[in-house]
Amino acid sequence: MIFFEYKVRNGDTLPSVSSRLNMSAEELKQFHNSLCLKMHRVWFENLNGVERLMVPLNFKTGKKRELEKKKMLSSYSLSDSFLMPVYHVSETFESSRENPLAIHYDVQFDIRTDQKSDPYILTFRQNNFKTGDYIPDNKTENLTLACIKSIMPVDFSIDPDGYITGPADHQHLVEKFKNQRAELEEFFTGERSELYFDVFQNSISNQTYFLEQFKSTLLFQTLFPEMDWFRKNSVWSENFFFLKNSFPVQCSMRTEHEDLDHDLLTTVLRGGITDACSLQELKKGVRSNKPVGDPVSGEIILQYITHKETKKLFSAEASLSLSQENSLLQKHTLKITQ
Repeated sequence: MIFFEYKVRNGDTLPSVSSRLNMSAEELKQFHNSLCLKMHRVWFENLNGVERLMVPLNFKTGKKRELEKKKMLSSYSLSDSFLMPVYHVSETFESSRENPLAIHYDVQFDIRTDQKSDPYILTFRQNNFKTGDYIPDNKTENLTLACIKSIMPVDFSIDPDGYITGPADHQHLVEKFKNQRAELEEFFTGERSELYFDVFQNSISNQTYFLEQFKSTLLFQTLFPEMDWFRKNSVWSENFFFLKNSFPVQCSMRTEHEDLDHDLLTTVLRGGITDACSLQELKKGVRSNKPVGDPVSGEIILQYITHKETKKLFSAEASLSLSQENSLLQKHTLKITQ
């Protein structure tokens, strides 16, 4: 902070000087003492024997700083301008038993208001998949991607807090795949392909299961936070999915903010698992009725860089890690950029 040396005049006191600066006597004393050697510090309000005071320019009270901070934070409710239209996504999967796997793809968003039902309708599209440095080219990978592409884009209903409530028109989504299935079957032939089509159609026909398929991904957990998370001032509990298609586990969370520059603000949500569960339970997606003898530890970090004025999401990073006895079992990281 910029400051100057104020020459103490006859009759000056710490409160009289600080009042002219719109700060308290205690704030002025702390500011002055932080810049001076011990022998030149101020201890009393009368300023007897004090020749100069270190005085700040453009001082902001704690209350004013807090108000400015709140203005920089994301809105209390979801805005149709929070997300950019397109993001590039990179995900990395690490395991103690397998080689790391990296995938890359693009996501497209269109959020609009809907007066008839939920406040917002999200149109979501996922494309341009790459695994490592190559584009998937074997038949199994192409079959999976072809089924996913056949239902894209997907419309979701979102409430004002940023919570996805379900597909906007679930029946239309199912019919969309059914109408394209015959064309897919002409290209992907054989009993194995037919079986996969049946499994895929059954999975999207179950609305609850279909929704969990998306909401349990790290991508959706990162891009669709509940908006009040950004304004939390104390530790709170929240449920997160550490593995796709598993069950959510309770985490103790805290929010941190870092003022990057004039335009951007970093918000970090950091927490750890407080539920007692095993890695086997998470992988199976079913909790056991028996006591957990060797619970797994988990850490989640969600980092957002948002524009202070527009509140748009500039970029984001996330990580989920599971460990046991200080040994890392697996880690999933995600990076979202423009």
